[in-house]
Amino acid sequence: MFGIRRRQVAIYEKRVALLRQKHGFIDLFWPGVLLIEQKSGRLDLDRAQGQALDYLDGLHATEQPRFVLTCDFQTWRLLDLDTGRELKFRLADLHKHVQAFDFMLGRRVSFERQESVTIKAAELMGRIHDALEANGYTGHDLERFLVRLLFCMFADDTGIFQPKDIFLQLIEHDTKPDGSNVGRVINELFEVLDTPEDERQSNLPGELSQFPYINGALFHENLRTPAFDARMREQLLDAARHDWAAVSPAIFGSLFQSVMDAKERRAKGAHYTSEDNILKVIGPLFLDDLRAELDGLKARKAAKDKALLEFQARLARMTFLDPACGCGNFLVIAYREIRRLELECLKELYRDQVIDAALLSRVTVEQFHGIEYEEFPAMIAEVAMWMTDHIANNAINEAFRLNYAIQAVGLPQELAGSIYGKGDFVRTGHELKGS
Repeated sequence: MFGIRRRQVAIYEKRVALLRQKHGFIDLFWPGVLLIEQKSGRLDLDRAQGQALDYLDGLHATEQPRFVLTCDFQTWRLLDLDTGRELKFRLADLHKHVQAFDFMLGRRVSFERQESVTIKAAELMGRIHDALEANGYTGHDLERFLVRLLFCMFADDTGIFQPKDIFLQLIEHDTKPDGSNVGRVINELFEVLDTPEDERQSNLPGELSQFPYINGALFHENLRTPAFDARMREQLLDAARHDWAAVSPAIFGSLFQSVMDAKERRAKGAHYTSEDNILKVIGPLFLDDLRAELDGLKARKAAKDKALLEFQARLARMTFLDPACGCGNFLVIAYREIRRLELECLKELYRDQVIDAALLSRVTVEQFHGIEYEEFPAMIAEVAMWMTDHIANNAINEAFRLNYAIQAVGLPQELAGSIYGKGDFVRTGHELKGS
């Protein structure tokens, strides 16, 4: 995959001295770079990693590798000995993590946790917020402008905008280095995103015409044009270059926290609840029982398919309410976990079948409701729920090897209004149901 001939860099079955005058054999050894211990399927990878680490004692200091990979042909565990961080994934997900092996090309790699990537994204957005606010661009316009930027950056990295990075390229190529036309270019983009393709002006610049129509009223309202300078343009570019595909919507409430000062946060009771703590709450409330029920159904012999269909139907009938939802972290994780249960149910039902499972997904955001006093966190919750929905739809694509284009469509206004009150929720991938 990396164009490297194994014989040029690594050897199989390298003999290495162990304690008590014993010897071992490293399955594959690339001096100074990589040690691999391979095991047969279903064997203990913890034990395999321990065995690999034992080999290190028998290697000369100049040969000590930075990375240790253990694998059982399905599960991969890549350990960075310099940082102590470990990446674990299934073979089917190799394409998602291939950049972790860039060290083979001499490149610097990082196993940043999703939480770290998300917090970094929040900090980048916070800088844009602070710069705009200090310049006098405040209130409702600022908050909605930020949420739209958030949408564009996520869309740029997750396949909603195609080709990838067209928003980044728009800022890089169509705005002036001094930042003087950044606000105008972005507001022009917002107008395009709010206009169906067949209603757009015929002489739009080529890059603008590539952006899709985004239904759901996210871009309906005209906002004041913010004034940027060179420094603010660079802050925007920094945020656009960030890997938004790796951002977790489940903890994106940290964005809200990053743009509120401490005094305001104390006054309104806003706080960031970690994903682990949220799972500790929703697990005993409903998730543990549902997961145990699904595991029991998967183990059944008789009337299994009927029972699984009834389980999926029950998931689709459930209703969830967070009466003080803030940025929606509890709702987002609850929705994500219910969609994961549904996908597991679908995979059990339609294993090894070619089927458009997207049409069979019945759990929707319309089952999830929240009450929030402030407009800005409610808007963040809307976009975070939409991001989660898009990720869940992509998971269906991968599970059933689908490759259809996901169209961005809006919820009916009355349904969107029932969720967060303002009716500007966006959804994707469910064109044939709900609305």
